[in-house]
Parts: sequence; structure tokens; C-alpha cells
Amino acid sequence: MDTLRLVFAGALALVAVVALGQLAWGYLQIPRLADSSSSGTDEVTPMVSIVVAARDEERHIAAAVTKLLRQRYPAYELIVVDDRSRDRTAEILAPLERVHERLHVVRVDDLPRGWLGKNHALHVGAEHATGEYILFADGDVMLAEDALACAVRLLRRERLDHLAVAPLMIAPTWPLALVVNYFMMWFLLYTKAWRARLPRSSAFIGIGAFNMVRAKAYRSVGGHTRIAMRPDDDLMLGKLLKRAGCRQLLASGEREVSVEWYRSLGELARGFRKNAFAGLHYSVLLTLGAVIGNLLIAVVPFVAVWMTDGREQALYATAALAQVIAYAGPLLRQQSRPWLALLYPLASILFTWILAAAVLRTLRHHGIEWRGTAYSLDELRSNRV
Repeated sequence: MDTLRLVFAGALALVAVVALGQLAWGYLQIPRLADSSSSGTDEVTPMVSIVVAARDEERHIAAAVTKLLRQRYPAYELIVVDDRSRDRTAEILAPLERVHERLHVVRVDDLPRGWLGKNHALHVGAEHATGEYILFADGDVMLAEDALACAVRLLRRERLDHLAVAPLMIAPTWPLALVVNYFMMWFLLYTKAWRARLPRSSAFIGIGAFNMVRAKAYRSVGGHTRIAMRPDDDLMLGKLLKRAGCRQLLASGEREVSVEWYRSLGELARGFRKNAFAGLHYSVLLTLGAVIGNLLIAVVPFVAVWMTDGREQALYATAALAQVIAYAGPLLRQQSRPWLALLYPLASILFTWILAAAVLRTLRHHGIEWRGTAYSLDELRSNRV
């Protein structure tokens, strides 16, 4: 029995240390968008079409569009697709369109069968795009004035077909920040996104806040028509492109791109109802594995370290410390609430509860409801990528 307990503790310590090592290596492999400095006054500036899907975005749309229209890049157009908004989104966009020649507002009044609303809106926006590159961005994303220029330089320097940029996640409350940082840490480990740049790796990435794609590559893989019913459309677009042999890269854009993903922990919990099950491939078994695995790895060591001694205690302490260091790293880099690392086990418990609740709700209702539209689980599951 003592041997089995040591083996179990050792396994948790090994998982935690390996995770820390992978994250540390991964962060070193992810370039910063800010490092893409200008190469001179004669640099090529290909046309870029920025496509934004907006549904009931009155809270952020004016600020987001205004920042997009202030880009220090000479060749771009901004296409905002007003997707059946019922708030003041259209009213806010109308005067901006009259003043700015770069801005084109496209209104969608009806959602065709077999489409998620946002995916259809991005598809419509892409059909209107004239640029060599298309930047898909969310309606609440804020871009620094040099973000587009830096992205184009990085794309051309690395000869990329797809550039995904990880934004600065603004979390107004500490419980929200606690869970968001936990999710981002394990999401990076789950996707191994830093390996997306390797042609022989199966890893891929896509980020809804900033997904920049060569238009020719986007259309060659079928665009959003192939992922019409995928709640995780950003990530699945990356998967399509990687499978097609396109060159892909994840960059860090904490200075250039920011987004208030959610305003509260409750809002995050409701938001996860949309794509939590999709991210787990609609698998109940995988969901159970994720729930049990999160609690075993991220909670048990912090409890067991107070209930054991000797080598067993040392192994649990190693597992706990490695995870705290891995979690605290990005917080220290962003200088944003580093003390949250002390509440790491609570982050795991809250995230696991949110994940399980989202999946159970999807199963109970046999589908999801998102922004006033219901989608059946059978429809969602049928869109395999």
C-alpha cells in the first residue's frame, strides 16, 4: 500500500514538473508581436481586410471600431457585419460609416439553416473582403495603432499563411481572473500551440480575437463553410489550415491586442455553455477524464501535502509547487494580480465546476442556446473537422 501511495504521488509530481517544463519551453518559442519592427520605408504593404462579427455589441463596438480605424497601416479596409443586432449596435455604426471611407457595414437579417450566427457573419464578411489577407477579429477586441503593421511584418517575414495572436485578457474581477488564467494555462498545454509552426507537428491554433489568414489559403480550405456549426470556429479554422499544409504561427500580443473576454465569473460560466462540449469533441468520456484529471492534478497535491510525511509529502509538495510556478509565470509577466497563484486549487475547483455544468446543460437540453438562437446537439455533432 505504501508503495502504491508513493507511485501515485510520484506520478502527480512527474505530470506537474513535465507541464512546467513544457510551458516554460513553449513561452520561449512564442514570438512577441511587438518584436516585429519596421524594416524600412520601402516595405511592401499588402491589402488587409479586417472582418468583425458584431451581435448586440453596443458596450464595446464604438471603441473597438474607432481603434481599428486608427491603424498606422496604409492599406486596409474594415468590414463590420451587424449580425441581427437588437440593441444599439446599428445605430452606433451608422455615423461612423458615413465619416470613414475604410468602414463598410454589412447587415445580416436572417440566419440560414445549418449555420451558427457568428460563423455565418464571418463568412459573409469574408465574401466582401478584397484584401490579400483577412483578419478575423471579435467585436470587443481593442487593437493598438501599430498592431496591424506588426502582424503584416511578422506574416511576411515568416512567410505565414495564418497568424493567431494571443491577446491580453482583461478581467475586471479577481475571481474571473483566477479562472481565466487557469484556463489559458491548461489550454496552451492541451493544444501545444507553440508547435503549430512546425510543419511536421499535428498541433494547430486559432484565436477568435485575432485570426489573420492569407485570403487564398482561407478560400482554398472552404473557409467557414467547413465549420458552419462549430462553436470553436476559431480553433477549427486553424485545424483546417494546418491540415492543408499552411504555415501557421502563434504570437503573443499583450501590448497590441486586448479584450475583456467576460465581465464576471458568472458571465464566463454562461459563455462556456457555447463551446465547452465542442472543445471536448462532444465526448462524455473525455469530459469525465477532464474533470477527474483537473481535480487529481491541481487539487489533490495541495490537500495531501498536509496529510502525509516523508518522501510522499515531498512528492506532493513538488507537484503543488511546480503548478504554482507555472500559473504565476504569466501573471508576473503581465504584472497582474500575481497573488492569485496562492489560490490555484480554488481556480481548478471553479473551472471544473463551470466545465461540468456547461456540458451537463448541453446534454440536458440536447443542444445549446447562444444569443437568442437554439442549436441542436445533433446538428453540432454532425459538423466534424
